[in-house]
Amino acid sequence: MQPRPWPKVPELTAQVARAVAARGPYPLAMRVRDELGELFADAEFAEAFGSRGRPGWSPGQLALVTVLQFAENLTDRTAAHRVRYGMDLKYALGLELDDPGFDASVLSEFRTRLVEHGMEEKVLDLLLTTLKERGLVKAGGRQRTDSTRVLAAVRDLNRLELAGETLRAALEALACAAPDWLPQAVPVREWAERYGPRIHSWHPPATEAKRKEMALVYGRDGFALLEAVHAPDAPAWLRELPAVQVLRTVWLQNYHRSVTEAGAEVKRRESGDLPPGRLRLASPYDTDARYGLKQGSWWTGYKIHISESCDETDDLDAATDQATIPGADGPPPRVITSIATTDATVTDAEMTEPVHHMLAARDLLPAEHFLDSGYASAELIVGMKKNFGVTLVTPVLMNSSPQARAGAGFDRTAFTIDWDKRQATCPRGDTSTWWSPATLRGTKAIVIKFDKETCRPCPVRDQCTRSKTGGRTLSLQPRELQEVLDHARLQQADEQWRAKYGTRAGIEGTIHQAVAVTGMRRARYLGLQKTHLEHVFSAVALNLIRLDAWWNGHPLDRTRVSHLARLDLSLAA
Repeated sequence: MQPRPWPKVPELTAQVARAVAARGPYPLAMRVRDELGELFADAEFAEAFGSRGRPGWSPGQLALVTVLQFAENLTDRTAAHRVRYGMDLKYALGLELDDPGFDASVLSEFRTRLVEHGMEEKVLDLLLTTLKERGLVKAGGRQRTDSTRVLAAVRDLNRLELAGETLRAALEALACAAPDWLPQAVPVREWAERYGPRIHSWHPPATEAKRKEMALVYGRDGFALLEAVHAPDAPAWLRELPAVQVLRTVWLQNYHRSVTEAGAEVKRRESGDLPPGRLRLASPYDTDARYGLKQGSWWTGYKIHISESCDETDDLDAATDQATIPGADGPPPRVITSIATTDATVTDAEMTEPVHHMLAARDLLPAEHFLDSGYASAELIVGMKKNFGVTLVTPVLMNSSPQARAGAGFDRTAFTIDWDKRQATCPRGDTSTWWSPATLRGTKAIVIKFDKETCRPCPVRDQCTRSKTGGRTLSLQPRELQEVLDHARLQQADEQWRAKYGTRAGIEGTIHQAVAVTGMRRARYLGLQKTHLEHVFSAVALNLIRLDAWWNGHPLDRTRVSHLARLDLSLAA
């Protein structure tokens, strides 16, 4: 499909749209076209669209429609309807008033092309490039990042439901792909009653014993189907069907089968015998979704990590020449600079370095990066400073020794460490007799021991160690990491540091805005790539909403203003 060129705004469309817009708030779509022009050039999407065939819709236009779709949290059908009947969108897209628009399926095909060609982040890259050229976002300064859960576009299934629905999905796929083969392989009439309805359409047995028996029935039927599919006389292509491959994986993860002289015996795996959560499938329809746990809440799906600029007002004024930006009123808005989507099992700490790589690729690394403690460790604080030149402003976990937790006795900070002499001195002036590098729980450490003959007669022994016979033992990280950790713990006890760290709290408002405006909490599509594409378009939509508010003279942070505050502002005016 050959994209048709992005046209200029027709004179009649501009005249009518502006006349209607004059009677109320200026529409976001029209403001974006006026301020940013052809934001998404077709040439940037050339890789995903052919140069031959009948002319199709401009990928740049479709990108803008998709962004505006997320700005209003619309379905594909409603977005296509808006293009057909909305004058503001006709203005933004440069369409004649009588242009019939396009079928809603075009938007789905457009997203598929972007995913297939690895262009999920193209629209965010183009917007940030434009904003960088205008001085609205830059490297250095401050940024903040946080994550939140995203529910997959599938039902939550327990292990019994997962087994039954996976087998049902495989049978449905085989019934469509090989209707002549399936009746010869399985008892279709019997299985149609058992696996015809979706699992959620009926109630499982009430007793635990009956549920276990049902799980074993599912297991035996699943193995029977897999044997039939892999039989020598079965068509080889059957085993390549995605639903059959998912069935095989789910059965490997949830069942055992042993073959003895008495025959094949199927057993369900116990909880301790299940594979790690990162590998375990949670749905037969979205094989990227995983079970996640955060703050005591379980969910099935993904996590999103959002980064945004959060420079102080004075810094922004010094860095931005606002006189060159028509309509600017006040400091520029907070701009979302990075979006990362992972499955629900990936921890925040695992994403600290990848997020910085993404920012570095856009030349938008901050000088200071505000994060919560989930993203931080001594290794990461040192590594981000050394590799990216970024200072992580984040609390670290406090000393977890029994003395520190109790707030009594001598914790690690009560000992003087002489790194050069490889020796520690206790509060009473005695020195250690053992200093040895070690590996504790997979990480490098230094173990320091005091002689038991020194510690045994000590009058404050009870405040120092719980050992009945041995001496005091200390565990330290390597010198560079331990010194960074000690400095961070000392800093975060300071009131001035706490006030500065308060800057991070603003990212909570951004997450709320993303959830409330674009519906980011619930994924629209199946799979990690399409879910990430959704998140990128949502981020671009939020950036345009914030820019629109800034162009219209609204405050820096677009939070909901109470009616009382509005009344106070009107009286002051």
